[in-house]
Amino acid sequence: MKKAFIYSILLSLLSLQVMAQIKITGKVTGLKDNLAIPGVSVKIKGAAGGAITDAAGNYQIQVADDKAILVFSSTGFTAQERTISGRSTINIQLDEKADNLNEVVVIGYGTVKKSDLTGAVATIKGEQLMDKPVANISQALQGKIAGVEVSLNSAAPGTAAKVRVRGIGSINSNIDPLYVIDGVAGVDPNSINPNDVASLEVLKDASSTAIYGSRGANGVIMITTKRGRREGTQISYEANANVSELYRHVKSLNSEEFLKVYNEAFANGTKFDPAGGVWTPPKALNYANYPLLFDTNNKPLYDTNWEKETYKPAFSQNHQLNVQGGNEKSLYSLSLGYLNQKGLAPTSGFKRYSVKMTLDNDVKSWLKLGGNVNLIRSIQRLVTDGNGSLNVARAVGEEVPILPVKYANGLYAGNFDIAGLEGAPNPIDIANNRYTINNTLQMLGNVYALVHITSELDFKTDFGYNLSSNKNNFFSSQNLQHLSADEGGVANINAYDNYYWQTENYLTWNKKINERQKFTALLGASLQQTGYERVRAETQNFVDDIFQYHYLQAGSVRSASESYDTKSALSSFYARVNYSLDDKYLFTATGRYDGSSRFGKNNKYAFFPSVGAAWRVSQEDFLKNSKTVSNLKIRASYGTSGNQEIGQARSLSQIQPSTTVLGGSAQSTLLPSYIGNQDLKWERSIQADAGVELGLFNDRINLTFDYYNRVTKDLLLQTPIPWSAGFTNANVYKNVGSVRNSGIEISLNTVNVKTDNFTWSTSFLFSANKNKVIKLNDGNADIFPGPNFLGQNYVVRVGEPIGSFYGMTRLGTYGENEAAEAASHGLKTGDRKYLYNEDGSVNYSIIGRAYPKWTGTFSSSFKYKNWDLSFDIRFVQGVNTAANFKHSTEDRQTISNSLATVLNAWTPQNQNTSISQVRNYKFAQDSHFDSWWVEDGSFIRGQNFIVGYSLPAAVNQKLHINRLRIYANVQNLFIITKYTGYDPEVDTFNQTYGSNASFSQNIDFFATPRPRIWNLGVQLTF
Repeated sequence: MKKAFIYSILLSLLSLQVMAQIKITGKVTGLKDNLAIPGVSVKIKGAAGGAITDAAGNYQIQVADDKAILVFSSTGFTAQERTISGRSTINIQLDEKADNLNEVVVIGYGTVKKSDLTGAVATIKGEQLMDKPVANISQALQGKIAGVEVSLNSAAPGTAAKVRVRGIGSINSNIDPLYVIDGVAGVDPNSINPNDVASLEVLKDASSTAIYGSRGANGVIMITTKRGRREGTQISYEANANVSELYRHVKSLNSEEFLKVYNEAFANGTKFDPAGGVWTPPKALNYANYPLLFDTNNKPLYDTNWEKETYKPAFSQNHQLNVQGGNEKSLYSLSLGYLNQKGLAPTSGFKRYSVKMTLDNDVKSWLKLGGNVNLIRSIQRLVTDGNGSLNVARAVGEEVPILPVKYANGLYAGNFDIAGLEGAPNPIDIANNRYTINNTLQMLGNVYALVHITSELDFKTDFGYNLSSNKNNFFSSQNLQHLSADEGGVANINAYDNYYWQTENYLTWNKKINERQKFTALLGASLQQTGYERVRAETQNFVDDIFQYHYLQAGSVRSASESYDTKSALSSFYARVNYSLDDKYLFTATGRYDGSSRFGKNNKYAFFPSVGAAWRVSQEDFLKNSKTVSNLKIRASYGTSGNQEIGQARSLSQIQPSTTVLGGSAQSTLLPSYIGNQDLKWERSIQADAGVELGLFNDRINLTFDYYNRVTKDLLLQTPIPWSAGFTNANVYKNVGSVRNSGIEISLNTVNVKTDNFTWSTSFLFSANKNKVIKLNDGNADIFPGPNFLGQNYVVRVGEPIGSFYGMTRLGTYGENEAAEAASHGLKTGDRKYLYNEDGSVNYSIIGRAYPKWTGTFSSSFKYKNWDLSFDIRFVQGVNTAANFKHSTEDRQTISNSLATVLNAWTPQNQNTSISQVRNYKFAQDSHFDSWWVEDGSFIRGQNFIVGYSLPAAVNQKLHINRLRIYANVQNLFIITKYTGYDPEVDTFNQTYGSNASFSQNIDFFATPRPRIWNLGVQLTF
């Protein structure tokens, strides 16, 4: 009996020993990106003990039974369970929770949990923002956030997009949002490397933007860049290469069609010549006059497709290396970037080199020091002037097809080779011999000290800076006829130095009053200063083109040099209180007091307050345990923000230096240039917002809905003064008028299918904005802000939206049975027919709108095992685009080539048309900005399609890497539109970031085509 007892004990111990020796190992990675997840808790269900994954996501754990269940859990991820079932290796992929209400969102001067927000703040992570290779942040933001309309108006490499948050609230001042990068305000975001972005937040309502006071009226975009990490060093490398191609065409006349129209136009001269003369070309287009262009049978030797010859496929590449690391005390990061982007227009391109470093160090338990520095060097080569002069894009449309690119002797051909034609050089010649090199060197960064005064009270002092040097070199060859040949060549240099610095000092008090109540209070002061200096020099008449802008002294004709400098300052005090009761009832109050040097002595300071409140209904007892409603929050806000972006010293009277000739010699003079206004003050935007956030079925469905109403008062408006006052600027800024923007925003995100191997999710964004001018100057007289292209293109009128096209209404052409009516207006049959008033004058009216009634984006993503597929389709509806290029290509036969549409011009056999009868340009009917040019600019665009493959976690482990993904994508795959130009999303009159381009959007006077882009990339992390 004693032996049996001892034997049984030995067997039990042996059994325990065997069970204790079952070792399970594995790796935990993210389902979305295959990156290792450190710090994951691995526990045995129903038993004590466990393990934690290391920096590489690896774990090992001892279990006593192969029927044991392992539970994998980590904050922000959905927990998973796995039964051992005889396995020794178990790899797990954790999926992020559909909506993590504990997610931290960056707001002005701090952060807040997403669940505690009372304002309209949208957030997007860096990897979501950069799901396609683009050159800058504004392009990446297109179609990502409801209420943020992004227009990519130029295909020139390196050119930024226009970003508008909740419509346009100003007429003469800047309408761009305020960008804050790592706490530094007022930075051009398009200068930095977009691959450095960790997250981006858009503050849209007054509750969130009022903390930026006089600079927040157009919305605030907060950008946080990547910093170090505590989970050990991680190195990531991404590279992509892409090819851009012309995929949409605007057809011009070929050689046969051109000669037909050309000869027919002169033949019609008898009809349109008041003297009844017979008109022939200056030189007939035949072999006798042009032996280099025609054979002996008078057939053209060339049939050049200038679009095809000019817009060739362009190759671009981008490389990004990131190193992130640290420990419990210190965090560091280093990123290197290189972009080389080529454009469709020949010789155009953009290069950017970037270096970014960050360091955050817990020096003491009560002191943290840190900072970052970002160095950017960019070089942009522009070959197309934005205003539609005789540039590359215009030459493509106007160069006649009977000309070659080059003659056999190697010389460029051009319209100037044919008598009577408008003498533009051909586009290849222009691209090679007329260009601007924009050189930029920028240093951006900040340093900070964070002092933990107590466990509840922190003090932070921050010094931020943005230094940039821009040098724009322009050259135009002495061989370019009608551009710079008469001047013997032209070169100039414009140099700009800009500096900005800020110091922010603020206290943050996080107080938990009791189990039910807590608040966060912020109190701070800020000082900011901006400086700007410009120097310009120009020369003409070079001995040889070799000198270009490198030696301006080589030109014998030198223009007067110019210089200018200015600075401004802003002093501010701000405060904010966030209060929470039971984590259900949330309140925010914000105020900022700004003093600016830009305004008159009578209005230097202004106060911008706001309040916001939210009710987390889903935290109430009647919903807290609901299996249907996982989140429901109702919020509202009201407040004021401002706009001061009108340039410097607009409140002060100003003089301007000039020269005159006295006694036969040049003498310096001073001229009164600007009258000034000491009562000038900020524009004020007063905004109310109401929103609902709804999550259903454990946040498988997330819906956000916002309604807003924003009225901008005291518009900073340029008011005309009589020229007789003697000032060179016949206007003065005054605070007059108001504009309203109201609309809705909808964001719907759904997880439609979710299994171990397959996930399908969709997203739909919808925005509708109604803009209305409420009040203008005394008497509410119309304002015509320009541009003036063959008539006023825009009107600002009370009761109508900003961006209203204004012009004549074309009814068609006069038929032979309408000869008397045509004659009553001094016209003939075949001429364009317009709408007239009862008194016989031409009727001018609003004929379109440059800004859409609504926009939307539909996105969908699929993941099957290691494959992923996603696409974005963008909708822009209820908008017009002005095809001003029709003036040059439909109304000017015999001096340049024309669109193929002139084949549908009026003839006795074809009278139902809107294109007038072709004729010698000397007798062409005057072109006017009219409804025929203003086309439907609505479109549906296949924005981005991407497919990728990630190596399985087991393969990564063998290769000692965390992640390897290969992907291919195509941008601008298709566009569905009625617009007849290259692209309805365009602006050829004003493409500059930082200026008010309200009155140039969707005006197309020869735009460079927007390409389709095929891309192949790789992402590697180890």
